[in-house]
Amino acid sequence: MYLIVGLGNPEKDYANTRHNMGFDVINELAKKYEIEVIKNNFKGLYGTGIIEGEKVILLKPQTFMNLSGESILEVKNFYKIDIEDILVICDDIDTEARKNKDKKKRKRRDS
Repeated sequence: MYLIVGLGNPEKDYANTRHNMGFDVINELAKKYEIEVIKNNFKGLYGTGIIEGEKVILLKPQTFMNLSGESILEVKNFYKIDIEDILVICDDIDTEARKNKDKKKRKRRDS
């Protein structure tokens, strides 16, 4: 199972702005694959479905952006999703519009 998270802010002031690109991507995926993102739990709105033959959860955290990890962690723990199976979509001020960036989790060294 994969968790696809779109980051944004739930306030109406951010609707249709670049800052809510993550929410927009989740909305498009939901529409294309007929997944209803209407369940309200884990501090977010989410829905489950199938994309390209794989079970997925689409998640839009409903916390402020800097607290979205709380929502992600709750879903990850509840469904026992490996961290490698989580995709987070967000805007990045350092990235040109329409460009993607692949950020891999870095392992910390214990000193």
